[in-house]
Amino acid sequence: MTISINPEGIVRDVIVMGASAGGIEAVIEILSRLPEDLPAFIGVVIHRGDKSASNWSQMLGKKTKLRVVEPASGDSLTRGFVYIAPSDCHMRFGHGKISLDRSAKEHHTRPAVDPLFMSAALAYGSRVVGVVLTGGGHDGMQGLLGVTNTGGLSLVQKPSEAQQASMPEYALARDHVRAALTVDEIGDVLVQLARGAVV
Repeated sequence: MTISINPEGIVRDVIVMGASAGGIEAVIEILSRLPEDLPAFIGVVIHRGDKSASNWSQMLGKKTKLRVVEPASGDSLTRGFVYIAPSDCHMRFGHGKISLDRSAKEHHTRPAVDPLFMSAALAYGSRVVGVVLTGGGHDGMQGLLGVTNTGGLSLVQKPSEAQQASMPEYALARDHVRAALTVDEIGDVLVQLARGAVV
């Protein structure tokens, strides 16, 4: 990799990911590359209809050693866990806790990516890695700006690899994204960032 992603060697142990169309496959592939002892917790928002009552944790967790759950509001954030935003709820990270709410839709969707990214940035600052994956529209762009502005790192899936390129393209055009990577590269880099490696 020619770009320096974390030259400061900061521990980036709060990972937030957002996606829309094609996101299920991308998230599964990233999670499959993460070890059971990953010293981080992860939040994932994938756009889904408000009528989707199914719990996505089993499907998204089928290829990873991490614990994948759809949380309840008030649950504690724990390392080694992946938290999937439930249907029809925005998910936010506070100081050690998760909150779920049914406030107004953002970008015509609930859950939306921006509420998770903005809340994590405000609570955890430079510890945050924000990752925008495949999807249509520009959800996640403002959230990534929030991550960058509080000292965190912003990454996107390479638009050429994405099933729908507009979400990563909007982020690249309007934010100081540190790198555009394949999903395999994202998975490998997240492991190093969580351990504070110079990447």
